[in-house]
Amino acid sequence: METILDRAYSVMASDPDRDELRLRFYERLADIEVFMILDEEAQGDQINPRVIEHDGLSYVLVFDTEDRLADFTGEITPYIGVSGRVLVTMLAQVELGMGVNLDVAPSSILLPHDVMVWLAEMLSETPDEIEARPVEFTAPRAIPEAVLQGLDAKLASAAGLADEVWLAAVKYEGGAQGHLLAFIGAEGAVHDALAKAAHEALRFCGVEAAEIDVAFFDPTEGAAIAVRRVGMRFELPEPVAPEPYQPAAPGMDPDKPPRLK
Repeated sequence: METILDRAYSVMASDPDRDELRLRFYERLADIEVFMILDEEAQGDQINPRVIEHDGLSYVLVFDTEDRLADFTGEITPYIGVSGRVLVTMLAQVELGMGVNLDVAPSSILLPHDVMVWLAEMLSETPDEIEARPVEFTAPRAIPEAVLQGLDAKLASAAGLADEVWLAAVKYEGGAQGHLLAFIGAEGAVHDALAKAAHEALRFCGVEAAEIDVAFFDPTEGAAIAVRRVGMRFELPEPVAPEPYQPAAPGMDPDKPPRLK
């Protein structure tokens, strides 16, 4: 079965000289859950990943599905599921790269440690906070297709976090102009996460100087009504029903990542 990572890799490989296609692959890798082979069962938050050597560099072994991990090992093997972004951050702090889907998928690739360092830096960036009062909204104009595609893909993770998302051109008090991504009906607790997701979408779209402001509006306030009249709406997927509670496996909580031994 073709996965999200396979598709991103295929597009990247079709035109290796296009930076935006490589960026999109790395963004997908950070966004998914990966499964890493361990040398032994995890002990609390302590994990001991299996490491291979290639051309003098060291790599952990990860797969984007459990079936692919099983195909690679051919036997019962301890492993851990962890978010791609958490693992990238961990590997950036040690001299380890990432071997992805080796020998079992079209997206088989070795990513050395310096790629982990670069990607961790990209993922650690946060948007700047500004205060500005919008005075006029108009239809968005001249937005590169790569930006729209990047936002659309990233906003899939916003299911259930906001009622609506709109893009509009904006003019601020004082005369400044630009574009604004308006999240409508989002709880305050998720504002930072949604702003960071939008920021990442722009950083990984490959368009130089791509910049869009982010704002949060209540559904009935005047700004929300004005944006709806002229803006472009992003369709959010239906939220997935919550799974029955299970204790979190090591690595799945970004605030409590596992520790490499």
